[in-house]
Amino acid sequence: METVELRTERLILRCPRADDAVAIAAACADPQIQRFVPVPVPYTVDDARAYIDGAVSGWAADTGYAFGVYLAATGDLVGSCQLSRVEPGVVELGYWTAPAARRRGYTAEAARRLCHWGFDTLGIHRIDWWAVVGNEGSRAVALSLGFEVEGLLRRRALLRGEPQDWWVGGLLERPL
Repeated sequence: METVELRTERLILRCPRADDAVAIAAACADPQIQRFVPVPVPYTVDDARAYIDGAVSGWAADTGYAFGVYLAATGDLVGSCQLSRVEPGVVELGYWTAPAARRRGYTAEAARRLCHWGFDTLGIHRIDWWAVVGNEGSRAVALSLGFEVEGLLRRRALLRGEPQDWWVGGLLERPL
């Protein structure tokens, strides 16, 4: 699939590019992102480049649709969101927010737009969401989009080599 650009009133969502690597590395060096998101620690510009390469490959293979989230007014990176194919008709939503951009509604705005696009374009019937228990910011975004938290998966998946408890939820229709 060819990459697309999505817009909201305040944001531009587009596939990250090579010139985004420094900003991505700075954001992903944040302790909160490193606590809750499976990113390398420490996170380097080379890691950001590998993330960007993976984003481009995912689009080309039609298996993942990663977007950098940028302020429309300035072009500054405020986060990332993506949909990843899990099985036919099902994708998983993931996102992170740069520290300086938190608590401004950017992540919910971007993720809502992405979920609309996913339902309208990808032929999906479900979007999954997972978060490490304790990631209240991720949970708040998911709930604001209409995800239903469906359960707690005890010690279900590893994060930094340690089993973690995970919240899991699903969205079955286009969010409002």
